Amino acid sequence: MGKSASGKDSIYKKILEKAPGRFKTIVSYTTRPIRSGEAEGVEYHFVSVPEFKAMDEADKVIEYRCYHTVHGDWYYFTANDGQINLDRFDYLLIMTPEGCKSLKKYFGDKAVVPIYIEVEAGLRLHRALERERSQQSPKYAELCRRFLADEEDFSEEHLAELGISKRYENDAIDLTADNILADM
Repeated sequence: MGKSASGKDSIYKKILEKAPGRFKTIVSYTTRPIRSGEAEGVEYHFVSVPEFKAMDEADKVIEYRCYHTVHGDWYYFTANDGQINLDRFDYLLIMTPEGCKSLKKYFGDKAVVPIYIEVEAGLRLHRALERERSQQSPKYAELCRRFLADEEDFSEEHLAELGISKRYENDAIDLTADNILADM
């Protein structure tokens, strides 16, 4: 986990590339619009809000978070949809502090090990701006909202509650991925 534009997706992909077959992946769900370069079932399962609510009513939602964006509410969630078997596999996924807390509650503290990625704020903002500029319809107001919301979501208090003691500075993706894998 890490603040927006900290390189979570890139490090995630690099770890999977460097340790083929070591981890299974869990494809989370979202109700936000698909971005250019994303594919259904790869980064996320893209569903409607009614589909999310139906899954929640059917007790299929393990954890979720709702972002009140300038474009409406966007839900991100992990579902009990048959993807997870902790008796057989280790998994790697990208999560928020609240989502991590929910996963720990659902699966137990020992089954969930949080890894925290950090990047200097100015560099994060630069990366986020470049990523947004590349979108067909940039959403700059949402970028700003997310950047500011990360300060609360990733507060020292929240990180301490999750037992985060080590931080991985993402100066170079390969080196950061190597450091994480060495500690695993």
